[in-house]
Amino acid sequence: MILDGADPQAVEQAADRLAAGELVAFPTETVYGLGARADDDAAVAKIFAAKGRPADHPLIVHVGDVTAARRFAATWPPLAERLATAFWPGPLTLIVPRAPGFAAAAAGGQDSIGLRCPAHLLAQALLLAALRRGVQGVAAPSANRFGRISPTTAAHVQGEFGAALAVLDGGPCAVGIESAIVDCTRGVPVLLRPGSLARDALAAAAGAPLQDRDAGAPRASGTLEAHYAPRAALRLMSAAALRDALALWAEAQSAARAALPTPRLAVYSRTVRVPGAAGLVARTMPDAPRAAAYELFAVLRELDTLGVALIWVEHPPASTDWDGVRDRLQRAAAT
Repeated sequence: MILDGADPQAVEQAADRLAAGELVAFPTETVYGLGARADDDAAVAKIFAAKGRPADHPLIVHVGDVTAARRFAATWPPLAERLATAFWPGPLTLIVPRAPGFAAAAAGGQDSIGLRCPAHLLAQALLLAALRRGVQGVAAPSANRFGRISPTTAAHVQGEFGAALAVLDGGPCAVGIESAIVDCTRGVPVLLRPGSLARDALAAAAGAPLQDRDAGAPRASGTLEAHYAPRAALRLMSAAALRDALALWAEAQSAARAALPTPRLAVYSRTVRVPGAAGLVARTMPDAPRAAAYELFAVLRELDTLGVALIWVEHPPASTDWDGVRDRLQRAAAT
């Protein structure tokens, strides 16, 4: 069921469900999350079951502030404090040592845990209402089947899980891709997953350059090689390769001399002009990385809805401000 986030009673109803150990989907500024109370391993197990997610793949716990975050942490590293001061509430997850015996299921059994304070006002209202009911934090991965496209609207969530799931509707997500994840457990900042926050800004707040993910890094959400995938096969190409492939496609369609009943190919490109051809649908990727991030998952979902078999995507620019979008597309193409 869709709960109107503008109705205070809907927030209270969602908080009641969380307190009772039930699942609730809710908006953050990044994507919609599938939430359960993080301090109840049985409730958290429902997330893994609903998504089809491996139980050792950790979740992110959403909290209202740093004070709430500290309840889940064995220690609160100075690095985490600096980053939280700079970017919370916001699209940043911090990996810290986990308090013994606390939220083991949400952490995927690891001794570390991912914590985030979301900026979305409705998420904040839900976390506060849940806290009044004794819920210390809400574990919430993206509200989609495991490995598939993340949802950025309540309708996306309902399309994944049906009407039985309570979804708190807060409108489209403002950022559109998941949070950056920084490991703070080893004394130096390690970027496990890029997001919308600039790498240079994270490094400046951390007081040290960000290291890249290595073999010693803890497991973290959204870091598997294949993730964020549409049903259609997605292929990343350079602009030149895309032009060549489109020319071959147009020739093949012309030789076939029969229009396909539904589009079979979709193209998502910034710079390549897409010729009109039977069986082809085109979407233009924005030039600005934030705009591209905002619409990325919605566009991929739309193309899936059209029933295309292939999605050809022009490689985003190599600059660091495109890291989040490029990361999601590379993982989507790896399936």
